[in-house]
Amino acid sequence: MLLRLVLPLCALCALCGETFAASPSLGGIQPRGAQRGTEAVLTFSGGRLADAQEVLVYYPGIAVKKLEVVNDATLKATVTIAPDCPLGEHAFRVRTASGISEVRTFWIGALPVVEEVEPNNDFDKPQPVPLNVTVHGIVQAEDQDYFVVECKKGQRLSVEVEGMRLGVTFFDPYVAILDAKRFELATGDDSALSAQDGGCSVVVPADGKYIVQIRESAYGGNGACQYRLHIGNFPRPTAVVPAGGKPGEELEVTFLGDPSGPIKQKVKLPANPDDQWRLHCQTPEGIHPAGFKFRVANLPNALETPNNGAPATASPGAAPGAFNGVVSAPNETDYFKFAAKKGQVFDARCFARQLGSPLDPVLYFGNATGGVIAANDDSGGPDSYFRLTIPADGDYTLWVHDHLKKGGADYFYRIELTPVAAAISTTIPKVDGNNPANQDRQTITVPKGGRNAVLVIANRADFGGPLNIGLDKLPAGVTLTAEQMEAGLNVVPVVFDAKPDAPTAGHLAVITAVHPDPNVKASYKLSLDAALVLGPPNQTVYARHEINRTAVAVGEVAPYSIEVIEPKVPLVQNGSFNLRVVAKRAAGFKGAITVFPLWTPPGMGIQGSAVIPEGQTETVLPMNAAPDAGARKWKTAVHAVADAGKGPVWVSSQLFALEVAAPVVTLAMERPAVEQGGQTQLFCKVAVTRPFEGKAKVTVYGLPTKVTTQVLEVTKDTKEIAFPIVADKTSPIGQHNVFAQVVIDKGGELITGNTGGTQLRIDAPLPPKVAATPTPQPNPMTPKPPTPTPATPEKRLTRLEQLRKEAEEREKAAASGTQPPPKKEEPKKP
Repeated sequence: MLLRLVLPLCALCALCGETFAASPSLGGIQPRGAQRGTEAVLTFSGGRLADAQEVLVYYPGIAVKKLEVVNDATLKATVTIAPDCPLGEHAFRVRTASGISEVRTFWIGALPVVEEVEPNNDFDKPQPVPLNVTVHGIVQAEDQDYFVVECKKGQRLSVEVEGMRLGVTFFDPYVAILDAKRFELATGDDSALSAQDGGCSVVVPADGKYIVQIRESAYGGNGACQYRLHIGNFPRPTAVVPAGGKPGEELEVTFLGDPSGPIKQKVKLPANPDDQWRLHCQTPEGIHPAGFKFRVANLPNALETPNNGAPATASPGAAPGAFNGVVSAPNETDYFKFAAKKGQVFDARCFARQLGSPLDPVLYFGNATGGVIAANDDSGGPDSYFRLTIPADGDYTLWVHDHLKKGGADYFYRIELTPVAAAISTTIPKVDGNNPANQDRQTITVPKGGRNAVLVIANRADFGGPLNIGLDKLPAGVTLTAEQMEAGLNVVPVVFDAKPDAPTAGHLAVITAVHPDPNVKASYKLSLDAALVLGPPNQTVYARHEINRTAVAVGEVAPYSIEVIEPKVPLVQNGSFNLRVVAKRAAGFKGAITVFPLWTPPGMGIQGSAVIPEGQTETVLPMNAAPDAGARKWKTAVHAVADAGKGPVWVSSQLFALEVAAPVVTLAMERPAVEQGGQTQLFCKVAVTRPFEGKAKVTVYGLPTKVTTQVLEVTKDTKEIAFPIVADKTSPIGQHNVFAQVVIDKGGELITGNTGGTQLRIDAPLPPKVAATPTPQPNPMTPKPPTPTPATPEKRLTRLEQLRKEAEEREKAAASGTQPPPKKEEPKKP
């Protein structure tokens, strides 16, 4: 097979003598946030940034105005932040001429930013700051930072910190509001709403100065423990009811948990559901920095009514629909009722912890009088989920309480009762399962005139069938190749090819997954988990950012390409094969290249990696098939990475076929036995499943030390073979497992399969038999000998039959403890 030369000759010549570019890395962004409605200069720190061309921005409201490369490790970006830019976390990647970086985040707030000024670690000498600012600071080891503000009686004073959520390091902040006498008015450490990042709020009891304290909860800290501390009179509720609404709806919600009391607000919901959308409480004094994850779903809302603690007084709702409320006191249970028809099927899901509520819900479904039909605690993580089928026309109830029967003003929840709907979730798997923070190969950079590949996972819910995988938009000059994902599989390799003249450009893209039948509808969603902060125990993720698009780009020409020599012969069940991988190098590039299988089909095994040594052009990936591997064809690809002088450069092979087939030759082995120092034969019956040309070599493996045999050959017509077994006097006694390997050379490629399998028994020789001394007897009269009867001539045995008979006699002799009869010599032919 001719190799497809991926790199054009002109491009190879142009690369001669250069230090080749490589994919960038992005370690962090400074500062960690900015005020919306302003312009900011951001410093991106990492590696291999000298050829940066673009910052890819995931969410609206931020535009890159200017990009300046400082050096290979530093990039400056001037950004404009819209006045209505969504508050909270935003995600960026850097795209260079040769690749795409990891995701890193940046925070947008509503307040102007001031810097912490040391020394401010003495309660009596706090740093003065005005109300309604965001302080950017650092907590060092055993550090406590103090800030002082002036407040009026009856005024709200709120504090909220972004620390762990900044995604810099493991940093668990603690905040407190104190009066001038050092009396704590409010404290905040961990919370359901902001996880390890705390916050608190009070209504000021008197005019005067108030101190805000921040430290690490265990008095730790270091230079990486950065924080954004919001200090102001903004509202800081801890619950919202209802916790969701219909797309595009104008809805009145009630915020709970603020020290000033409940706050009602009318909000306009987005027209399209968005998992990243958050609802922020806003008053004339300010806006809540964190906000709430808010459900946007096309369901009618039902709100809990007073005294709904029993089935008889259950709050009314509809199915399908959403049921909203608060478990406001310990031991409280909230009931809702609805009418339904026999045979209706619904998914019942309670949203609480995932929306920022401290409630650990236990959800029930029952009849009109509260008889339990279904229940669940934690199928939705800390939240509850089950599927229910309506048994008969009539009225039914849903009810919820806290797992530990706790309750409070902010123990809010939302129960959604939805029809079963087909859905697909897609992702690109992490390549390092031991390091959740590793984002390698979750983006797609295709070198000009070359290839790259990803493995796509698509998990179906409530439907089956094949899927066509793609991207909603490809860069100019790029094509995508992928086999249809079969109904029984959830993975498929996807290979991208870029034309030699494709422009270097990129964008954020959604992985699409659709059924080939346009009448089969299912929603699809991509989710990539960017783990930002890991901590104990066992690499627990404490800060993460989930994104719904990957990045795809065309990069500059890679210094090498790889091609798999597609096998002309199948890999047989219980067989092995060496997959050849060939590299084409650009002039001047001699570095080692490591190749990896992108995907190993079911029932197969492929070596995890192999190296094409420096200056060489070929390696092999050994692979095998299980005895029960399905006989069929698969398509996959091979990845490769090399350091071209500055860092990793990734490419892939073409999508190639691997065929698994039944063995061509199988053996049925008998169980031989031999004494130390003796000889025997291993008899095998040969079965040929399909004809082949020439001869196949058969080798026995597993023989113990000091035991030898020969390599035999079989043809398509061979029925039996016998391996001569020779055991040395010192060969090990006992049972030894052996098997055979059959190798067929077909046009220079080897079909290799393991077959047979039996046990060879090695025995110690029997001790010589001692003859008994005969007793003397009197001489009797010699009788007249009888007339001899002519003997019946013995049937002549074939060589194979004679060998079998001898083996049987030896086994009988060994079992009875007697010496075997002497070997009968067959007369030689004249």
